[in-house]
Amino acid sequence: MPGWLNDAVFYEIYPQSFADSNGDGIGDLQGIIGKLDYVKELGCNALWINPCYDSPFKDAGYDVRDYKKVAERYGTNDDLKELFSKAHEKGIHVLLDLVPGHTSEEHAWFKESSKAEKNEFSGRYIWTGHWLEGVPGHPWIAGECERPACYMLNFFKCQPALNYGFLHPEKPWQSSTDSPEARATLEAMKDVMRFWLDAGCDGFRVDMADSLVKDDDEKKSGTCALWREVRQMLDDDYPEAAIISEWSNPELAINSAHFHMDFCLDHASNGYHTLLRDYWDDDGDNSFFKAGGHGDVMRFLDDYLPRYEATKDNGFISLISCNHDTRRPAYSLSEREIKVAYAFIYTMPGVPFVYYGDEIAMRYLDLPTKEGGYDRTGSRTPMQWDGSANFGFSLAPADKLYLPQDPSNDAPTAEKAMADPASVYHVIKALLTIRHEHKALQADGGLEVLYAEKEKLPFVYARRSGDDGVLVALNPSLNEVSARVNAAVDDELLSLGETSVSCEGNESTITMGPQSFIIFKLA
Repeated sequence: MPGWLNDAVFYEIYPQSFADSNGDGIGDLQGIIGKLDYVKELGCNALWINPCYDSPFKDAGYDVRDYKKVAERYGTNDDLKELFSKAHEKGIHVLLDLVPGHTSEEHAWFKESSKAEKNEFSGRYIWTGHWLEGVPGHPWIAGECERPACYMLNFFKCQPALNYGFLHPEKPWQSSTDSPEARATLEAMKDVMRFWLDAGCDGFRVDMADSLVKDDDEKKSGTCALWREVRQMLDDDYPEAAIISEWSNPELAINSAHFHMDFCLDHASNGYHTLLRDYWDDDGDNSFFKAGGHGDVMRFLDDYLPRYEATKDNGFISLISCNHDTRRPAYSLSEREIKVAYAFIYTMPGVPFVYYGDEIAMRYLDLPTKEGGYDRTGSRTPMQWDGSANFGFSLAPADKLYLPQDPSNDAPTAEKAMADPASVYHVIKALLTIRHEHKALQADGGLEVLYAEKEKLPFVYARRSGDDGVLVALNPSLNEVSARVNAAVDDELLSLGETSVSCEGNESTITMGPQSFIIFKLA
């Protein structure tokens, strides 16, 4: 396990929307380099950069045309190497986005694989045996290539599936996971990883990490075996490199596939969804952090705690403020509600992530689709830095920006947030400062739930590491609440709202006003 992960807080950057250094309306790598001090000052010491490779951008870069070449819109390979170097000088690690399950249909591998004549890339993708034979149970395309066969898709039409084999091949055209063609695909992806690790990258966030072996079993045993091999390569040759999976199944991703970290994603079936974005049903907003809602922390804990206990000795679960696929918290939460939510996200175990702009409560915008974004597009708008033209994102004319920006008169900016001591920015900065100062709050600090009951508040928990202990209490509701917990507290570290604590021996009674949180050092 890379030691630096224990104190890591990641900042996710959607590169086309962060900072434009050359005035073309699209963010770029030099723009990111120019904002590294901002990231560091916030309290983040690691970056995840969404795909910056050469691409036709039919899926915002998740359709890779060349894994080893930076897209021209972002700069050059040398710019990316400079970013690694400058970030490292400031104590910031950098993860790139790896897209291993598919490429663009414009990738050189696919062009060769599409040819009728057999060549070394013929088996790099999944093709059926005949142009009239589809792929049972999977999306597929026919009639677009000279090769007389259909090819399988991994997601969009522009993303043909790479061939890592089928767990139990049943047809002549289906490869086994240990076939020469499936092995060649895995080795090619390992080569891509080595290329960027040798250039200075610190690891990878892995897109659709569970999508490699086709017709895999419920435990994803075929796919997990491939990732264990990748992890072994990292352990042997790049022991400080980290990998995090887009899987949202930590028992498989961490325990079976041996990823260092796995995201909690906003899936309607999991506990994370109930915290910030449980607003799709007809009965209103039932998110835990919605003050006037009907949230219940047990819906999160019943899902999270068994996963945490099962994986805490092997890796980390990552909680996120948002990501490029998810509506921003400000879509449904007020700034006060966001502050209470962040007190939770950034004091829980694991390695947390801040999505660019969430630290200033940037809003979700209702926009038409751009580069395959669809309803995700509204969370991918350009960063709002200051009160100058285009909020300081770019010197290009407004109609040339990658996406429109918030048209509201009170649109948030980093400049305004940094000048306001009561802003979301300063709350998250204070939280991250406390997290870095206390080992108990870092990734591997233990978690003990002190008070959590169905449909009751507050939610109180302790984090411990050796002699260091921290207590966190949260009240997202509009009511005053109190609880008696088996813990004695010492100095207050941070609070929001009206709170009071009385101690008697090893017990404390915590009384909390509406929409409040409090963080104490344990005695």
